[in-house]
Amino acid sequence: MPNVRTANAVRLEFAPGALVQSNLSGAAFTGDWLWVAGDEACGLDRLRRLAPLGREVLRFGEARDFPLADLLDLPGDPDDEADLEGMAVADGFLWVVGSHGLKRKNAKPDRSHTDNAKRLAKVALDGNRRLLACLPIEPDAAGEPCLVRQARDGRRALRLKGDAKTNLLTHALADDPHFGPYMAIPGKDNGFDIEGLAVDGPRLLLGLRGPVLRGWSALLELAVEARGDHLRLVPLDPGGPLIRKHFLPLDGLGVRDLHFFGDDLYILAGPTMTLNGDIRVFKWPAARPLLAANREPVRFEAALTESLPLPHGPGTDRAEAICDLPPELSAGKPSWLVLYDAPGAKRREGEHTVFGDLLRRD
Repeated sequence: MPNVRTANAVRLEFAPGALVQSNLSGAAFTGDWLWVAGDEACGLDRLRRLAPLGREVLRFGEARDFPLADLLDLPGDPDDEADLEGMAVADGFLWVVGSHGLKRKNAKPDRSHTDNAKRLAKVALDGNRRLLACLPIEPDAAGEPCLVRQARDGRRALRLKGDAKTNLLTHALADDPHFGPYMAIPGKDNGFDIEGLAVDGPRLLLGLRGPVLRGWSALLELAVEARGDHLRLVPLDPGGPLIRKHFLPLDGLGVRDLHFFGDDLYILAGPTMTLNGDIRVFKWPAARPLLAANREPVRFEAALTESLPLPHGPGTDRAEAICDLPPELSAGKPSWLVLYDAPGAKRREGEHTVFGDLLRRD
């Protein structure tokens, strides 16, 4: 029997054993097809648009896994968590980025005080977390978009040069006065933690959940190019730096996701640390032309406006992904798809179905 959920409910149906299910952290569209990432897997899922149920306006299912180990020579083991936190489609590629951050073990209620003290002192780095990669999208014989290691036109899946401990980005930031001291601090402790990705031609923007410095959140702007079997950092303009820094006033919140719409950049923001707090969307008007014209290595951007708050609950419904719906899926009305990590009971149906939100953008 069709459910009676509200008209803004977007149903996502996953298969048993799918790489991605409830811990959604990234989303992007290729026409009728939705790509999703989770922060506890080492791969992505592709979902097909299906006929909606009941009052729901959108439904996606028939999920297919794309393990990263089938596409890239990974720095870590194939099953090492990649902690994918951002994704974007541009010029025939699906771009993905991992958190790049360390993780700290948590205390557990069934452990002794001594055991929990040891757990809380343990910091680790999964081998695939420091991943920035572009994956070619190519239709198969049935016309369905797939991720491939090498496309027929010569495009290749490539990752930023590095190994299981460091890559060219973390190496470039090691002595940075703002972020270098935070590279050895776990992400959920206000350490270095990438959670957003936007692509504008050769320019990549990485949004940082942390650190937040005296209330200022940060975007890193960089450019990459293919050299040999890897991506390499290149100057943003002749004689320019490898990385530019943009500090944003997000009321003490960290970046959770990014996406461009026209010339504007929208920023999904939430608590940096493990807190039950506000989750909001901010707008940076005319960010695209400003970024193209800028030559300053560091900027403090003040011209942001708050767009809207998003729902959240105690330990649940943490908005982690936001992207534009293609016009053919939104009846021509500008709309966002918002997906949630740790979905609450009202956002779940059975073991393999979760619900996001369709939000109309003013």
